[in-house]
Amino acid sequence: MRRLKFIDNISGMQLFQLMKPVVFLIISIVFTKSKLTHLTRIEIGHWEMFMFIAGIMTFFWVTGIIQSLLPLYNRNKTYRKMGDNGLSKSPEIFNAFLLLCFFSLLFFALGHSLKNNFSVFHLSGNVPYINLLLLYILLSSPVCLIEYIYLLNNRSYRIFQYGLYTFAAQLTFIITPLLFGKDIIWSIYGLLAISGIRWVWLIVLLRRYTEMKISVEFMKEHLYLGIPLILTSLISGSPQYIDGVIVSAVYRDPAIFAWFRYGAKEFPLVLMLANGLSNAMLPEFSTRERMKESLVKIRVKSKQIMHILFPATMVMMLFARWIYPRIFNPEFQKSADIFLIYSLLIIPRLVFPQTVIVGRKKTHITLIAAVLILALNIPLSLLMIKWGYGIIGVALSTFIVYTIEKIFLAGYLWIKMNIKPSEYIPVKLYAFYSVLIAILFILIDHRVIDIH
Repeated sequence: MRRLKFIDNISGMQLFQLMKPVVFLIISIVFTKSKLTHLTRIEIGHWEMFMFIAGIMTFFWVTGIIQSLLPLYNRNKTYRKMGDNGLSKSPEIFNAFLLLCFFSLLFFALGHSLKNNFSVFHLSGNVPYINLLLLYILLSSPVCLIEYIYLLNNRSYRIFQYGLYTFAAQLTFIITPLLFGKDIIWSIYGLLAISGIRWVWLIVLLRRYTEMKISVEFMKEHLYLGIPLILTSLISGSPQYIDGVIVSAVYRDPAIFAWFRYGAKEFPLVLMLANGLSNAMLPEFSTRERMKESLVKIRVKSKQIMHILFPATMVMMLFARWIYPRIFNPEFQKSADIFLIYSLLIIPRLVFPQTVIVGRKKTHITLIAAVLILALNIPLSLLMIKWGYGIIGVALSTFIVYTIEKIFLAGYLWIKMNIKPSEYIPVKLYAFYSVLIAILFILIDHRVIDIH
């Protein structure tokens, strides 16, 4: 495949971040087409719960281990100091791999010990596909390291290439059995198969780029930085995980859960560009000498993606109520209202104080912020349900608390580190777009604008 000159580490990660939600969006669309797959909404709910549990049991420690690896790769006490040319094979990556394997085994064992006492949708001790779910947790987590091995070795094009090949295979393995009339369990087998292929890919990369040397000292250093990030992710989660727990606990209906999950999705392009930019910039904030240059760079990159993402999101909001019943089916019409609120998460998503804080290894601050939003999100969500907003209120609560989180982190940078928001945020442009998208949401919500 011919290399594309425009792909660098940032754009490579952004493209990779786009592929996963796009692939699962296509899968979601195919699942709802009863003429193709013959799946009921309850069966779709079971699939969504499978993916939800797999995500909620792994996302926090995978995120913490990988995000703490990125600044440590450039500078750590065990192996490297500032100025290493980074051309030798990396023992840091290998030890991060061992930590991922340890946590995978831990949660695999924990899941097996608890599987008969675990329940969803009133299915006590009978969670659908529980053994396959635990096997998927064991296999899928360590392979999340692959794209970051490429990132840390400046193989930006390989990030894109790897994502293109494996996500195309994943899409094929999951939907093909259903198109031939097979049960949804064959899609789960397909998910396990692509995880196995990724394991082979990972072993090849470990042999090529890492020094297979176990270091307890580096693992201690890694966990010292990573544990606050793990706890941060566990407590704050992502909007989908916390909201999913609340909805499944309150309503306990797989059909309602499927309806909520289909709407509780941010615009994939936002996730792609925002997460890709944040993760790719983390290593650049690891040294004080490059701070000014890195702050300017993240402000410029933020401005560029704002010009793309805010207009694109507003277009999606305009057509959401028209699109949902057509790309899924009429049963998922109400999911569009959830999506409209999740679209507003672009406002907190496109500012990056957390990138600077984590890059500077101040991970305890992100933990404090996580505790803050958890303390607000759950009670506010339950109050919204009690006040009659229902599932819509759960989504609205998430937007409110995640906005508060970014204000808190930006305030810390300003007060404690003397980094003003204007140093890393194009403030005027950001304010303009934020007000504009808020006005558009109000007009759509009150059906002043109604493309239906």
